Amino acid sequence: MISGICRRLSRSVSGVAAVEFALGLPVMLSLGLWGAELGNLAVTHMRVSQLAMQLADNGSRIGDVSMLESLRIYESDINDMLVGAKIQSGKLDLFEHGRVIISSLEVVPSSESTQYIHWQRCMGKRTVQSAYGSEGTGLDGSLKGMGPTGEEVTASKGDAVIFVEISYEYQPLVSSRFVPNRVISTTATFNVRDDRDLTQIYQRNTASPDTVARCNVFNAI
Repeated sequence: MISGICRRLSRSVSGVAAVEFALGLPVMLSLGLWGAELGNLAVTHMRVSQLAMQLADNGSRIGDVSMLESLRIYESDINDMLVGAKIQSGKLDLFEHGRVIISSLEVVPSSESTQYIHWQRCMGKRTVQSAYGSEGTGLDGSLKGMGPTGEEVTASKGDAVIFVEISYEYQPLVSSRFVPNRVISTTATFNVRDDRDLTQIYQRNTASPDTVARCNVFNAI
């Protein structure tokens, strides 16, 4: 009797497709989820890069328009830039999961080409600092420029370069297991477009000053 049952089972093929499907489903599902995660990661890389470029571009353009004097920039201008970045980041929630660092690279006034970071403004809860130094770095002649070694960006005398760094912790769509390195780091830079007053960042109303986005504070808008 047992041998008869075994013979019938050996000739039965009615469940073969179902078994193959059951065995292959976890693999296919994992591959599909992995592909979706990698696609979302690529889109996030692109969006963070575009945000850095937009901030650097906007930073190079801001300033009160005047025909009689160089453009002045105000703390409120920088704060408006940061608010715009928050709005454009949308669901990325840039300042909750990342950090934006805006630096003005200039030439030390008493020199011909010595590079230094004149001012720096930051926003975001991620606890990172600029990879190239804080405000004032380079006054001693130690700064070649900002950017990867051998590819440093430099400013010309009487001009400024806006250098933006963003560090963002990617938020997985499915699982962090599919993304071993979740930190997205990108930079962007633009020369200041017009003649700019490089002496300082001004306050529109000194009696009621605007908030300064200082780099020793880690918060979000």
